[in-house]
Amino acid sequence: MSVRILGICGSPIPNGNTQKYLEWTLRKAEEEAGVETEWIALAGKEIQDCRHCNWCVRKQEEGRFCALEDDMQEIYPRLLSADALLLATPVYIGRLSGYLAAFMDRLRVFIHGNLYGGALRDKVGGALAVGWFRHTGVESALQSIVLGFLIYQMIPAGSLGCPWGAAALASEGGTGRFSKERRYAVLEDDYGLQSARNLVGRVVSLARSLRQRE
Repeated sequence: MSVRILGICGSPIPNGNTQKYLEWTLRKAEEEAGVETEWIALAGKEIQDCRHCNWCVRKQEEGRFCALEDDMQEIYPRLLSADALLLATPVYIGRLSGYLAAFMDRLRVFIHGNLYGGALRDKVGGALAVGWFRHTGVESALQSIVLGFLIYQMIPAGSLGCPWGAAALASEGGTGRFSKERRYAVLEDDYGLQSARNLVGRVVSLARSLRQRE
């Protein structure tokens, strides 16, 4: 049974550690038979803040989700066609990035929308976070994403050793040491990579189980 996973990179830095972590995780998903993946980088896209104007509560039409005309319009249909979402964020000030927060706020159209309300229900969600230092907020960043999944009525997946999702560190040992020769230190964090492998395995397993119920 095929499973489609959509990854969202919530970093403002193109081709950075968060993107590499997400890409690596999606490649591991593709190692399982019948899994299709794609990903979207929010960097460089125009995603306005949700205004809570309640247009979506009353005026949604087929193919029109939100009153705001920006790059979310092309993302909404791809969310609908996915069985599972992987949301990846860098850790900023102990929480998820502003880019990903704006994106998640705009998913209000799938909570209260007169036509698309509940459209994310029973899709599987996986959270990924990349921190620079140890103990600076990977858990709270992951929890913010998982809280969104619950509000969207999605099913959050956890991983062995990291119940909120998966997290990795982008500096050597999480010490903050920087080296130009180690541009993608996140891919050297063995524990972080294992947690991502565990997470995506759980995401695929849950998504397949839910598909079988249809």
